[in-house]
Order: sequence, then C-alpha cells, then structure tokens
Amino acid sequence: MNKFIEVLENILLPIADKLNNNRYLTALRDGFMVALPLIIFGSIFVVIANFPFLDRLLSEDAYAAYQNALGSASAATLSIMGLFVIIGIGYKLTEHYGGQAIYGGVVALAAFLILTPQSLEGVSGVIPTVSLGAQGMFLGILTAFISAELYRFFVNKNWAIKMPAGVPAAVSRSFSALIPITLTLSVFLFIRIVFSYTPFETVQNFIYTILQQPLTNLGSGLIATLVAVLLIQVFWFFGLHGQIIVNSVFDPIWYALNDENLKAFQSGEELPNVITKQFIDSFLVGMGGTGMTLAILVLIFLIGRSRQLKELGKLGGSAGIFNVNEPIIFGLPIIMNPLVIIPWILAPVVVTIITFFAMSSGLVPKPAGIIVPWTTPIGLNGFLATGNSWRGAVLQIFNLLVVMAIWWPFLKIIDKKYYEEEKQQAD
Repeated sequence: MNKFIEVLENILLPIADKLNNNRYLTALRDGFMVALPLIIFGSIFVVIANFPFLDRLLSEDAYAAYQNALGSASAATLSIMGLFVIIGIGYKLTEHYGGQAIYGGVVALAAFLILTPQSLEGVSGVIPTVSLGAQGMFLGILTAFISAELYRFFVNKNWAIKMPAGVPAAVSRSFSALIPITLTLSVFLFIRIVFSYTPFETVQNFIYTILQQPLTNLGSGLIATLVAVLLIQVFWFFGLHGQIIVNSVFDPIWYALNDENLKAFQSGEELPNVITKQFIDSFLVGMGGTGMTLAILVLIFLIGRSRQLKELGKLGGSAGIFNVNEPIIFGLPIIMNPLVIIPWILAPVVVTIITFFAMSSGLVPKPAGIIVPWTTPIGLNGFLATGNSWRGAVLQIFNLLVVMAIWWPFLKIIDKKYYEEEKQQAD
C-alpha cells in the first residue's frame, strides 16, 4: 500500500502543483474559501431547521413557524452563495495582478447581476434567488474571470480620470476606476441585450439548455443511472451543482419509479424497480451528501495529522452526519482539486453498482417508495428507505466502508501534503 501511495504521489502531486500555480484555478480556490465561513453558517442552520421527523413531533403550524424563523439563515448564505464566490474570485484575481482588488470583486458581482434575469413570474425588478446560488455558479465563475480580465485590460490602457493633487486617496481611486468599470460592465450589458433576442433569452438559459440536452435521451436503467451519477460528480468537480443540472432531467423519471414502488409496497406486491428517487437519495446522497463525504470525515478522524484537516473535520463533522457536506466540498476542497478527482468520481460509481446488484438479487429489499427526509443520518436512512429493513441499514454501512477504502490512499496523500506545508510554515 505504501508503494501504491508513493506512485500516486509521483503522478498526482506534480500535476497538482502545476495547476495550483495557475492564476485562474488559484483565484477559483481562494474565491470559494472566501465564501466558506458563510457556507458553514448556512449548513448548520439547514440541519437545525430540517432535523429528521421534527415535523411529526410539532404541530403543522408550530413546525412552519419554526422553519420560517430559521430559514433566513440559509436563505441569506447558501441560497445566494454564488454571489460570495463571484466577489471572492474577482477580488483574488485582481489582487493577483496587483490591481485594486475590491473593484475587481464588485465589478464581477455587478457583471453577473447584469446577466442575471431580473423578473420572476411576470414581475419585473425581481431577481430569483435560485439564479444567485448554486444554479448560477458556473455562469458566475466565467463572469468573474472575464470581468476581472476586462477590468485589468482597461486599467492597463491607462483609461482613467486623473484627479489633481490634494484630493483624498479614496476619492481619487474611485474616479480612477470609473472608466474601466464602465467599459467592463458595458460589455456585459451588450451580451445581455444580444441574448435577449435569441430563443434562450438569457445567458443562464443558454448554458443550462446546452448542458441538459445531452441528458434528455437517457433512460432509467443501471447504465443511465451510472451516467447520471458520473455527470453529477464531474459537474461538482468543476464547481457546477450536479444535482440541479442532472436531477432536473432525471427527477421526473426517478419520482415516477418511486411512486410505482410505493403503490406496490402499500399493496403488498413485489416492488418493480431498483432505481428510484430514494435509491439515489438514500444510498448515494444519504451517506454524508453528494459524493458520500461522510467517509472522508471518518477518515479525517482516523488518519488525519494536518491541522487543516483536523479543523475541517471538526467543522464539517456535525453537518456531515445529517448529509450536509458543503464544508467538505469547499473546505477540503473538492472543486478543481486534482488530488481528489479519482476517488470523487470512482466511489459513487462503485457504490451504485454494489447497491443495484444487492437489491436486484434480493439480498437487500428494493426502495419501498417512502420519501425519507434527506437529513436522516446513515443507517436509519437505509432502514426507512427499504421499508424498515435492517438490511438497508447494513448496506449503507457496508457502502461507507467501501468508500473509505477507495478514499484512504488519496486522503493520506492530501493529509501528508498539508502536514508538510504546515511544518514548513512553522519552521
């Protein structure tokens, strides 16, 4: 195993070092780190607001009031997390070039808002929050990169208003940035106007249509499910919300299959489908969130030596139990990290295959069609999803061990890398 880890280090670390020196990837990584404290705050209150079965303990009105009271915590952070990431990327990329970083951040935000639809259900002047969160992340990342480069280009052209000596520095900087910001935002306004005359109407609709079209012909069998799972992982690796993109196509299929199983379960008949909505939610997402990152948290506590991973484990542990894994995705990080791409993509595919054959062979009951709250912890989640079968819980635990085995050598490399960097900084 040590030889295998050494081979992985020799292959992956040079690639990682090269990519980490790329200014765009560095700005992307640091931009997500700017948003991380807000993401963790929102994640904590998502868990508290959606604690499993609390709706059964409280009256309907009391539960609604409880969720409304806590809902603003996630609405002001997770629901609009794209905005924080965009500001962070624009800020960090402009800072890399030695420019006024704060203007790089705000021009990226303004450019994104110009491209964002500003109407909701026929009401103008309203920006839908769904466009400001994970769904708008891909467009936001591209916008931040392009706007920062355009701003730098216009600044380097020295197209600026020069204020006379004696004017306060803050005022002088504002006027110096006026022309570069105006020209940058004008480019994005032009893009918005052009797209308004196309069938897509907005840039966001164009991106989502292009990404979703290849998915529409996929069916509901194992191969199609593996493709869906693979795409979810790949999209997330590049900073796209995989569930929103892929599930928008597959959810109608998965929910229909789920309803067929529920009717059969209630009638005492044989369950017809293995792949259902609950198959995905319980045996993939229900193990720590997308990518089954509960396994990463367990490994951090078992083998972690670096201070960075230990702190990440403390921050993400409680949320991970309830399948909220933004702290791991953005804190490890998962996004654009070449050291994790193999286990990140491989583990869900392997678990999908194991779960499918365990259920199709009758070793484990098929999902009963019961919608289990997505925050239900592992074990209990699988138990309820399979119609209160202990074998569903055992399968989840077995899958967790499989994911841990896949992640172990890669997390060992990451931990060693962080540990050595911390030692160098200490010295």
